Formats: sequence, structure tokens, C-alpha cells
Amino acid sequence: MEYRRLGKTGLTISAVGLGGHWKGLEPVLGRPFQGSGYDDSDFENIRAADFIANRHEVVSRAIELGINYVDACSPQEVLAYSRALAGRRDAMLLGYSWHTREPRFPEWRSAGKLVEGLKEGLAETGLEAAGLWRISLPADGIEDEGERRRIEDATAGALDLARRQGLARATGVSSHDGAWLRRMVAAYPEQIEVILFPVPAGSGAAPADGLWEAAQAHDTGVLGIKPFGGGALFRGDACDGRRARLAIRSILKNPALAATLPGCASVQQVTDAVAAASEPRSFDPEERAELARVAEAMRARVPGWLRNWVRP
Repeated sequence: MEYRRLGKTGLTISAVGLGGHWKGLEPVLGRPFQGSGYDDSDFENIRAADFIANRHEVVSRAIELGINYVDACSPQEVLAYSRALAGRRDAMLLGYSWHTREPRFPEWRSAGKLVEGLKEGLAETGLEAAGLWRISLPADGIEDEGERRRIEDATAGALDLARRQGLARATGVSSHDGAWLRRMVAAYPEQIEVILFPVPAGSGAAPADGLWEAAQAHDTGVLGIKPFGGGALFRGDACDGRRARLAIRSILKNPALAATLPGCASVQQVTDAVAAASEPRSFDPEERAELARVAEAMRARVPGWLRNWVRP
């Protein structure tokens, strides 16, 4: 495993982390399965013995192979992974976001309410503090400038309070809006130590809009989500493992990225993802052509909001 510095947090994390979402579990569990980590059905899933065993096995294999970061961005994921890490929480830094108690919903757009929600979630999971509290900003963005400012001030204020009260080891935000992230990194460099945004296969070494440059200028750690385009990279065949390794190799070429966060349904998927961290970052002509085909096919399949993050 390769390890990289997570910006100004002082933390060093594995270049391949573990994404929080779980998808494609039906063939792994051998039964019908609905859920992606954040669906209502997942509240039932996290009580199912075979699902709990699956997450425990995936986390165990990740730890065994050197992964030391797992990202959770919903109550279901926080509950599932805090339980999977029971008795070994020091082995992994838990990225924490309880998105239903965050600024995606108007009633949570004050610093006091956000910290109150964090404390409630920590109590429910038995955590003393979040490894990384990364607040999820509204998924669809906010057009009203006054409301956007309110969200920004509340978010920065809450992150500051959480750190001073010992409720989070590191703090940051996630968003699908690159321009908004760039603005917040510049406006709140002390509170926003880490940012998360899509860095899928085919995104290139330096996506547009100056976001990477802003992160580097302020020594902000970057974690890349959606490496497989929300699963659009795959075809359900024997080549999926190779596609995953190609994608991760291409993403890790960017030295400004601290880690890529693939969601893994099985122990084998964890193994494939980690294998890519030790494979060459250079591509021969055949691999470059294959990666271009894979990325273009993925781009055609991803949701509209994600398509702009996949560079043609």
C-alpha cells in the first residue's frame, strides 16, 4: 500500500481508501438485495446478519491490506461501519457525515444545530469523536446567494466548534459543485482541511475550474469519490477487476490526490482495488486505448450530474 499526506491535517492515509456506499451486493449475498448505503431499505439491511458479516469481512480485508480510511456519508453507513470497526477502531480513520442532520436540510443550517446533530450521531454510534467530520453540502447546490452564505458560515462555524470541543480529529466538506468547493477552500482555509468530490476514471490529472490549484494553494487534503462512476464502469463480467485496477491506476497518477475511495461489495473487490496501488502508473499504448474506451463507455452511463466530472 502507498500512503499519502492528507493536506494540513497531519494525517497520513492509504492511497486507496474504502468508500462508504455498498452496491452490487445481490450476487455476493446470494439473495435479492436493495440498498446503496443511503436508502430507507438500508436501515433494515444494517440489522441483517449476512449483510453485517459482509461488511465485517470487507473491512477486515481492507485493514489486512493496509487501508486505513473508510468514508461514511449517511446515518446507515456511519452505523454500519462503526459497528464493523468495533474493537479495532484505531485501525481505520472513519470519515463521518450524517447527511440528514446537515445543511442539505434547512433546519440544520446553523452552527449550533450542526454540532448538536454531530453529538447525537456520535452518541448513537458509541464514537467519542469523528476521525474526519466532513459535512455534506446540498447535493443540488444553492442558487440564492444569501442562503449560500448562511450555509457556508454555519458549516465553517460548526467545524470550528467541533474541533475545539474535541468532537472531530479533522474537518472538511464534500460537494458535487466544484466551484462552490473552490470558493469555500479559499474563504475558510482553517476550518476546511479536507474536501471530497468526484474523481472518476477518465477525470484526468487536473480537472478544470481551478479546484486542484486552490486545494494545493491552501494545503487542503483531497479525497476522490466515485472512482467507478457509481458502478457505471462495470459490466458484470470477468474483466471488471481489470477495469477497476485501470481506473484506480489512472486516478492515482495525480500526486495532489490523497486517496481514492472505491466502494467494495466483496473481499475480492477490495483485493483488486488495493492491487492497483502497487501497479505501474504509466500506461502502454494498449492500456491507454483500453482506459479511453472504458472511460467513454462509463461517461455515457453515469447520471447527468456526474458526467461533467468524467473528462472525454
